[in-house]
Amino acid sequence: MKNQTPHIGIFGRRNNGKSSLINMLTGQATAIVSEVPGTTTDPVKKSMEIAGLGAAVLIDTAGIDDHGDLGNQRVERSKQSIAQIDLAMLVFIGDEWNVEEENLIKEFQHYKTPFLIVHNKSDIKAIDPKLKQRLTEKYSTNILSISAKNNDGRDLLLNEIKTILSEEKVQSKNLFEGLISPNDLVLLVTPIDAGAPEGRMILPQVQAWRSILDLNAQMISCKPEQLQATLSMLKQPPALVVTDSQVFGRVAEILPKEQALTSFSILMAQMKGDFEKMLEGTPSVKQLKAGDRILILESCTHQISCEDIGRVKIPKLLQKFTGLNLEFDFIAGNSPLPENLPDYKMVIQCGGCVATRKQVLNRIKPFIDKGIPVSNYGMALAFVNGIFERSVKIFAQNKKKS
Repeated sequence: MKNQTPHIGIFGRRNNGKSSLINMLTGQATAIVSEVPGTTTDPVKKSMEIAGLGAAVLIDTAGIDDHGDLGNQRVERSKQSIAQIDLAMLVFIGDEWNVEEENLIKEFQHYKTPFLIVHNKSDIKAIDPKLKQRLTEKYSTNILSISAKNNDGRDLLLNEIKTILSEEKVQSKNLFEGLISPNDLVLLVTPIDAGAPEGRMILPQVQAWRSILDLNAQMISCKPEQLQATLSMLKQPPALVVTDSQVFGRVAEILPKEQALTSFSILMAQMKGDFEKMLEGTPSVKQLKAGDRILILESCTHQISCEDIGRVKIPKLLQKFTGLNLEFDFIAGNSPLPENLPDYKMVIQCGGCVATRKQVLNRIKPFIDKGIPVSNYGMALAFVNGIFERSVKIFAQNKKKS
């Protein structure tokens, strides 16, 4: 199964040709090009198809040398995007390499983001050989010389992008890798409620279907109210039952206790999140105290309904389980994290079906670094339903096999 589209961020000083570089790569006037410094303000995204790699998203960012109150905000927004990307390109011209560039690379390294150093406008002034040697030795990377304006170096740059992203394994493992075998039958329990999109299935369910087929296994799907009848029609138990997390308790009561069971959200967690840290952090629900603040992280933005799993159901179930009055904050999409992270006693991340693995990992990393317990929608719901160990058992068995 292919992971979400890789994101490529382009960074550098104002007027270093970042927007021209995007136009060169896409082959069209995607980004506004101007001699006026600071033309690009907030990060701008553009999708493109890269032969041999597939779809990718290019992100044009504001200049790192912007100044003033508004300029500093632009720089900060650009830096925040580093946590969301799979590859960074640092663009410079002439011999303009100073503390701003050094600090950017430190940010790349902090988030373990692979990066390219690109010397643009080489038709106007070639890079100093001594500077090129110093940067090559210091960062163990090639320095690519291009002229975005003259479309010179496009193929070289695209080949380097493909090489790095391939090495970073942007193509992720299958959702069910190691969990099922060819010809196994997987039963998917998919409720249709107010949270389900009109006329279609939610993304994790679609991804599960495709993953099962890619492994030459079989699947059957039903709604929770059809589960008992579906099981009675089967000649033998399914190899695995996967359910939407919000009906965990209901499904677990119907299934035999020996039946392997997990959820779509937990499958996403083992593919995209820090699975071990989430396993470790989930039982912290029992340590919560009255008035504790919990942060719910949503990877997408969506219209909130009365049956919303993150904003309605999880808070209600956690308060019912603990018997405590808890405080909840919610952050959707790529909105900035709160300034005072230690205010939170626990963080619960959604499955991240629309996000890349890099985005999910870096979203929860600041909390992990501060020792704040992290969990996942599916794990948290399994815990309050008393089936946490059962819901993750199949992953432990797979780890032992590997």
